Parts: sequence; structure tokens; C-alpha cells
Amino acid sequence: MKNKNILSSVFVIYLICFILRLVEYFILRTDLTLIGEALFHKLAGIIVLIIFARIYKYKADEIGFSLYQYEVKLIAGLFFGIFCFAIAYFIEVMIAKASGSYSGLRFYVTSYSVNGNLGNQTGLLFFALCIFGNVVNVVMEEGVFRGLFIRRLQEKFSYSSTAIISAVLFGFWHGVAPVRSFLDGELSTFGLFINCMILILSSAVVGYKYGLITKITGSGFMAMGDHFVNNTLVNILHVISANGADQLQMIRISIAQTLSFILVLVYYFYSKKHKKSPQVSESIE
Repeated sequence: MKNKNILSSVFVIYLICFILRLVEYFILRTDLTLIGEALFHKLAGIIVLIIFARIYKYKADEIGFSLYQYEVKLIAGLFFGIFCFAIAYFIEVMIAKASGSYSGLRFYVTSYSVNGNLGNQTGLLFFALCIFGNVVNVVMEEGVFRGLFIRRLQEKFSYSSTAIISAVLFGFWHGVAPVRSFLDGELSTFGLFINCMILILSSAVVGYKYGLITKITGSGFMAMGDHFVNNTLVNILHVISANGADQLQMIRISIAQTLSFILVLVYYFYSKKHKKSPQVSESIE
């Protein structure tokens, strides 16, 4: 019975956050305004995180916010994300050059859309909003999915089970945008299916990777750094070709995330085998 209660509590928290997400995506639509970010449900999600952490009497370090060497872990996450995306951008540029369509790299702010990024803003205010929005985003998502959910679920389940449940929820969390595009007439039924499958599956894998990073480091800060780079670079650094901007964006993201996932997985099992630190001594059951 306790297992069901714990699962139910996680699903209730998820449902609250998901409803807030639906309200912003389908009613407020702030990501389509000059703000360029679906910001308000993430701020509300942080409040939900704080409320339930207090209800369950979880300390900050129990839900991923340990301040021990947090600067080192955050910087490591930023550099890890930059490293993987640098390789992905390089490959994308080489492909564009090979086809004779490469026109250069450009810095400007867009908001993400399943049909291609929207907007072209170069003002400092928009860069500041983009950075602020993505900071809020990673704090909320890492705090809720890899912090609160995993901490709650681990009261009764193995780490592998908690990481998978959290990753699946994170995957479906990202299925909202294609549904809105479909209802707005921007996607066909087939396009909805394909985009949902790609976003849900890829987000679940990425969520599992962030869970592994949190497990390895003992906090959520490295995952936050990597997550921040992933989201921010998509919005500010663009590959321009003869056919437009970011024509191979999905390939770029796939390369970066596949590379980072493999590196994290290899390091996890290497660390477990050599037992270099107590933080990686527990095996994935």
C-alpha cells in the first residue's frame, strides 16, 4: 500500500505541474510573445517544489541542491555541455559546407518551436530574458524530476526504477508543444505522431542521463549546467545555410545528446567498477 501511496504522491505533483504547463502553453502562450519563454509555469513549479519538499521534510541536499562544491559541479556541467555541443556544431557545419550551403554562425535569440525556432532578437534584454528563463527552467525541472521525484520514489524503489519513472514522466512532459502545434493547424496528424515520438523518447533518454549525472555527483548542479547549455545554445547560436537557419538542428541536438549520454554511461559504470567514491558505489539494480 505504501508503494502505491508514494507513486500516487509523485503523480499528483506531476499532474499539478502539468496542468500549470497546459495553462501556459494553451492559454497564456508566453513563449510566443516577446518574452520568448514558457516561464510562468516553471516559476510556479519551483513554488510547488518548495511546498512539497517542506511537506515531506526533505532538506535541500536531499533533492539535489547540496552546496558542497556546487560551483565546481555547475562549471563541470557547463563545460561538459559545451564540449558535446561543440562537436555537434562542428559536424553540422561540415555537413553544410559539404553541400555548399553553409553561410556562417549567428548569435540571436529565438524561442523553440517544433516547426523551427521563432523570432530573431539581438537586443541585450532578449539575451538576458533567455538566460533567466533557462536558469528558471533547469532549476525547476532538475529540482522536480531528478530531485523531488527521485528522492520520493527511493523511499520504496531501487534507484534504477526511480530513474526510469522520472525519465518517462520527463519524456511526456515534452509532448505538449507538438499537441499545441497540431491543434493550431501547424502539424498534420502524422506530423503530430512523429514529433511526439521524437520529443518524448529523446527527452526520456536525456532525463535518464541527467539522473545518472545527479547520481554520480551527489547533487543536481552538474546536470543543471549541462541542461542549461542544451537549452540555451538552441536559442542563441544558429547555423545559417542557403535554405535558412538551423536546418539540421534536430541532428545537431541528437549528436550532442547521444555523445553526452554515452560518455555519462561509460563514466558511471567505470566509476562503479573502480569504486572511486562513495557516491557511485551503489549499483543500478
